Amino acid sequence: MPMVSIIVPCYNEEYTLSICVERILCLKQLNIDLEIIIVDDCSKDKSCEISIQLAEKFAEVRLLKHKINKGKGAAIRTGLLEAKGEYIGIQDADLEYDPMQYGNLLQVICDEKADVVYGSRYLRPSKARKVLYFWHAWMNKTLTSISNMFTNLDLTDMETCYKLFKRELIQTIAPSLKENRFGFEPEITAKIALAGAQVYECAISYNPRTYEEGKKIGWKDGVRALYCIFHYSAHRAPLPMQILLYFFIGLVASLVNVGCFMSLLGVGINTGMAIVAAFVFAASINYLLCITLLFRHKAYWSATGELFVYLLAITIMGLIDYSVTTGLLALGISPFWAKFLPAVIGFAANFALRRWLVFREKA
Repeated sequence: MPMVSIIVPCYNEEYTLSICVERILCLKQLNIDLEIIIVDDCSKDKSCEISIQLAEKFAEVRLLKHKINKGKGAAIRTGLLEAKGEYIGIQDADLEYDPMQYGNLLQVICDEKADVVYGSRYLRPSKARKVLYFWHAWMNKTLTSISNMFTNLDLTDMETCYKLFKRELIQTIAPSLKENRFGFEPEITAKIALAGAQVYECAISYNPRTYEEGKKIGWKDGVRALYCIFHYSAHRAPLPMQILLYFFIGLVASLVNVGCFMSLLGVGINTGMAIVAAFVFAASINYLLCITLLFRHKAYWSATGELFVYLLAITIMGLIDYSVTTGLLALGISPFWAKFLPAVIGFAANFALRRWLVFREKA
């Protein structure tokens, strides 16, 4: 059997860490050559001391330490870059997952010649399961569905801890990983999809712990995961999804445009200055949302070049916006509709200019 490296990110898990490692070592019963990498993320309890004892006791265990607390994603990234196994998996130290299930994931990755296997908690329910938090499960499934829309994968459990990677794939991706907390899951899923990897799923069992028992993920991590889905997947998402997301960006920019225009008129600014100022402010909001949620910043141009092309694009759209707005005002249209109509008309042109000119990507 090939060597499998299991990364154990650890933060304040003194009560479960030893049991977790002993359970992972049971994989040796399947003739699996093991490497266990504990990454202590600057624990405040006795986790680090326990890790040192485990490394002294078992030749399979290695300990890596963070001097400051960085988060689960950062701990996983540290382990990924150091792992030596042909296949690399992740094991939380909280006993929610049974490490023996890695035998099934390994079987799938070998038999199907897969690049990645996800262990799904929802693929095939077991005869009995622990009933816990509805909203936590709902959030996981919703984030998985949204991720699938942007990655064009058909996963049932994107947020699962259990992922088994081929080393040559994951170690080419690992240096580019940015997320330090639970945003690791949508980020790695997005980059696996972009790499064109062969992805499989395998049913696993799951015994979730409560927040009273030490569960760390919360609603803020769900919001961050949603941002990560957009930030890491949207620029290569199917065109309908890009248009839908840009509709949101364009809607926000349009509302800012109209609101700013009406506000400036209300404080006595002349019409021409109000049109220009409102458009420039809305264009700035549009640019920031584009590089935050939809397109890749500096994907084709340098920062200066991208800004220059963006200014050129908004100059063209600004002239159109100014001409149409003043023309409608001259026809007696109310200021609101005179501003709103050209903003709506410019949506398609704005998306096209940003998608294929300003934020174009290298082949």
